[in-house]
Amino acid sequence: MFECLHWRALVALPIISVMAASSALGQADGPALEGHRMTQAEILGGALTLTEIREAGLRVFATPFNRHDGYGDGPVNPLDPTSPGGRPTLQNNGTFLRVNGLDAQTCMECHSVGSNASVPFKFAVGGVASSSNNALFMPRNIDVDDEVGSGFAAYDGRYINPPFLFGSGGVELVGKEMTTDLQALRAFAQVNPDTDVPLVTKGVSFGILRFDSTLNDFDTTRVEGIDGDLIVRPFGRKGEFPTVRAFDVEAMRFHFGMEPVEFAGSGTDPDGDGVVDEILEGEISALHIFNTNLERPNVRDLDSEARLGAREFMNIGCAVCHVPSLTTNSRSLTYSFPEVHTDPTANVFMSVDLASSPAGFDVTQSGGLFVQLFSDLKRHDMGPALRETFGSPLDGQFITARLWGVADTAPYLHDGRATTLTDAILMHGGEAQAARDAFAALPSLERTRLITFLKRLRTPVKPADDIVDY
Repeated sequence: MFECLHWRALVALPIISVMAASSALGQADGPALEGHRMTQAEILGGALTLTEIREAGLRVFATPFNRHDGYGDGPVNPLDPTSPGGRPTLQNNGTFLRVNGLDAQTCMECHSVGSNASVPFKFAVGGVASSSNNALFMPRNIDVDDEVGSGFAAYDGRYINPPFLFGSGGVELVGKEMTTDLQALRAFAQVNPDTDVPLVTKGVSFGILRFDSTLNDFDTTRVEGIDGDLIVRPFGRKGEFPTVRAFDVEAMRFHFGMEPVEFAGSGTDPDGDGVVDEILEGEISALHIFNTNLERPNVRDLDSEARLGAREFMNIGCAVCHVPSLTTNSRSLTYSFPEVHTDPTANVFMSVDLASSPAGFDVTQSGGLFVQLFSDLKRHDMGPALRETFGSPLDGQFITARLWGVADTAPYLHDGRATTLTDAILMHGGEAQAARDAFAALPSLERTRLITFLKRLRTPVKPADDIVDY
């Protein structure tokens, strides 16, 4: 039972009682990311433990940014009202836009579902999101009421269901090693002109490269599933970002209007919102380190039916693209600043052993890691039914989805359109059409066994629980 407290009695309370309240409640409005700000120099100093850096990264990941932090864009840019920095706000609310970023205040808002396989869902820092958290990326037009009579709501942006971050350190390490291999093959092609050079790394083929001596340039017309620069970009559904850091820098700008110093420069205010140095280099480094040391997904309860399902998964060709495991040469993920994506060994300031860190990857006999991601980290054409209408050459192409953790991460596909695993498989087309048709042709028992296998690919339980209070 609550007692009413007369106003005069309230103001007459001893000052010491007011001071006993939380300091945050006793302050004027200010930045949410208040107090100590992690700098790159501190990390370079080597005095901080991995746990301390991860804690700083968690703070960046989970802090609800506000205007004092630099949340939001400045004045609308009439020459480019779509890109971060000069976007309008919805109904002139002055803060949020939602249909093109400025759609959340924390990373955790869209990365917090640990498992959708239970009711209610299980919370986990770094998880997926439901369709209600889908990002609507850079639309110019949305025909909500189907004025043109097409039978659907036309949309010329990208509609993106947020993935989880678990195991991303292993994915980044695989991607960096693949890039290193491909760059070496590129150099080999250049010194051996007019020679077809197969671009194969970790058993994955990215086509053929040739240096044409007549043109004095590379012929990339037969390069497959990757850009002509031969940089593996595991992050983003189109394969846009080589590292989690690169993703984080753009995510800060798009979702929050927070301009990282490494993008904007120190002491500058490119979005014109009156705040400088909104996200420091050290804070991006800490966020990168936090994200890439989250626990990996795992296989649980692999019974006899699930093992038979795994055999069907292999037999019908799913594993051609959803490669069950890629192995690394090293067990240590290096962190660089500034990053040189053609040379992952440049400007390294720190490394972390992903076998002994919370990521917990298993070690191979040769001293590398098993990264059981179920992907080839390569783009594939998925057919007209899944094709986006953004107006990009990559509208129909998607990097192979990583299936580890898939049992817990409905809805499925790039935009969450598939509410079940069976639906997701049957919506495959293009390069995956043969495997899709083979699945559709399976007898009911074999199809059930394959789905049973997929439902053994689980997300970690209570990730980062050494620094997160669940």
